[in-house]
Amino acid sequence: MRLTALTAIAITTLLATIVAAQEPEISLKATEVYPGLTMLEGEGGFTGGNVILLTGDDAIVLIDDGLEPYGELLLAAINKHTERPVDFVINTHAHGDHVGANRALHMSGATIVAHDNIRSRLIDSGLPSADGMRPAVPEELPQITFSDAMTFHLNGRTAHVMHVPHAHTDGDAFIYFSDINVIGAGDVLFNGLFPFIDMDSGGSVDGYLAAQRKLLALANDDTKIIPGHGPLATKSDLLAAHEMLVDANARIKALVDAGQTEEEIIAANPLADYHDGWNWGFISTERMTRALYRSNSSGN
Repeated sequence: MRLTALTAIAITTLLATIVAAQEPEISLKATEVYPGLTMLEGEGGFTGGNVILLTGDDAIVLIDDGLEPYGELLLAAINKHTERPVDFVINTHAHGDHVGANRALHMSGATIVAHDNIRSRLIDSGLPSADGMRPAVPEELPQITFSDAMTFHLNGRTAHVMHVPHAHTDGDAFIYFSDINVIGAGDVLFNGLFPFIDMDSGGSVDGYLAAQRKLLALANDDTKIIPGHGPLATKSDLLAAHEMLVDANARIKALVDAGQTEEEIIAANPLADYHDGWNWGFISTERMTRALYRSNSSGN
């Protein structure tokens, strides 16, 4: 696997979090989405993507598990909600900020569940480390994989795990709790933030938008949506993110079709009016523009 610029940025971010792990104010904020269903998000520093915890009499289920350096912090946060170990971990995609604690959870007894492509990506590409990318060890790999969809019937809940192809990556899945009207979107939603669409890992703008349309079709005004990054969301938040990306992509496509070069488009700053609302540290307005240029000039 070649180390892309975005991967290098991700590793830099990871190194910063390793240092920040020494800071005592970093914690995991717990938000009860529904009785027995809790969203855990980093507070005081970046601990990885949002984590979903399902507790009950049948099993303890975790959806994603954050960055590797925060595995112990995650286990401590889980222990505040249940004394039982985690039985299942569902990975929504293969990025290190969502699967970093796989080994810690598996060593404590959890079975890792994910799409086929997540296991393949972890085997082929590995995970971020202080020295770049390192091979994944067997304990970090999913033990159960699926190709399209699977359903968990646990703790009185029905959780549909559904693959969305070539979206954020080529292995994305979201989780739809149909009986309580909750969606775990994974990185198909960056709430209030420009999204990262990892074209080097099989993601695509068209696939990302198609995945969001699938979520929008399932949601209503009462649906609670747990994004991969950002605060707890509603259908209107998801729609705003979708419409922003549709419009941003159309703006860049028009300039590409007009024959402008990447640097000419960057200089024109066509996403300027989205900057204040959507720009953030990892995906800046310029980086979003470059990603959409790449998509429209290469067909990804």
